[in-house]
Amino acid sequence: MSSSLKKNIKTILPIFLGVFLVWYWYNNTSVDDRTLILLNIKKANPLWVGVSIFLGLVAYLARAIRWNYMLHPMGFKPRLINNILIILMSYFANLGIPRMGEILRPTALATYEGVPFEKGLGTIVTERVVDLIMMLLVIVITFFLQTEIILSFLKDKGIPLNRIILFLGAGIIGLIVFMFVIRKSKNSFVLKLKIFTQGLLAGVLSIFKMKKKWSFVFQTFVIWICYVGMFWAIKFTVAETMQLSLTSLLVAFVAGALAMMFTNGGIGLYPIAVSKALAIYGISKVSGDAFGWIMWISQTFIVVTFGAISFLLLPLLNRNKIG
Repeated sequence: MSSSLKKNIKTILPIFLGVFLVWYWYNNTSVDDRTLILLNIKKANPLWVGVSIFLGLVAYLARAIRWNYMLHPMGFKPRLINNILIILMSYFANLGIPRMGEILRPTALATYEGVPFEKGLGTIVTERVVDLIMMLLVIVITFFLQTEIILSFLKDKGIPLNRIILFLGAGIIGLIVFMFVIRKSKNSFVLKLKIFTQGLLAGVLSIFKMKKKWSFVFQTFVIWICYVGMFWAIKFTVAETMQLSLTSLLVAFVAGALAMMFTNGGIGLYPIAVSKALAIYGISKVSGDAFGWIMWISQTFIVVTFGAISFLLLPLLNRNKIG
């Protein structure tokens, strides 16, 4: 398979999957239920939707501040407004082409702030690793807070605990074997993989060597608290979800976050995943779907609206740096 074909498949498949899931949801929802879901969306309290959008913007601001903490030790001090606009642009680009934003960010940073592409890309890789660690932390916290309910749900679905333990054990053993092979192998591909993994590890550990490491950690927690806060605010837009506790909502938050990994911006899959998770707590399909769509629409509104504005505003604010 040619590299161009692989690239096209990686680009088209998530979009196709998202469109298919929207069709699947539509086809498996009755006319009456779709009417009720749409009614719930229209009746959503704009105050709480606004709170969710505001928290999303705070998260972007914290992400822009945190990015500078990684760039400062390398001798670069980009304008904060440029960081914000570049990040919003990258998320907007990711809606159209998966991972395009990860290329756009260092490119724009090099164009407007003179940061070498590879150094900008290195900070983005480090950022993604940190976010992955935070996501795993949220998953672990959620599991411990909702252990009984999660295990009961898995049992009802025919997924026994011993199989989960076996899977996790196999994963840990596989990781140990992987690390051993990387350390001992002389194969050229494995050596490249070793250099890559060492680079990732060095990037993460470099956080603790920077002058403002605790500020970096603080901004990281601000980002993820805002993410959870965005989700929590939306519960007040649907009557049936208002009584849910924060710990209950964390299960749906994790489901939605994982859904974001498989389709562009979570299109189609995000509302389905959130609705299924809320159903564990007795939330009806209509209310669960309404919650999922309101949450997805508010997130997408931020990315599309402010991302499009950023595409226009960034060149205008930096017109003296071009040419």
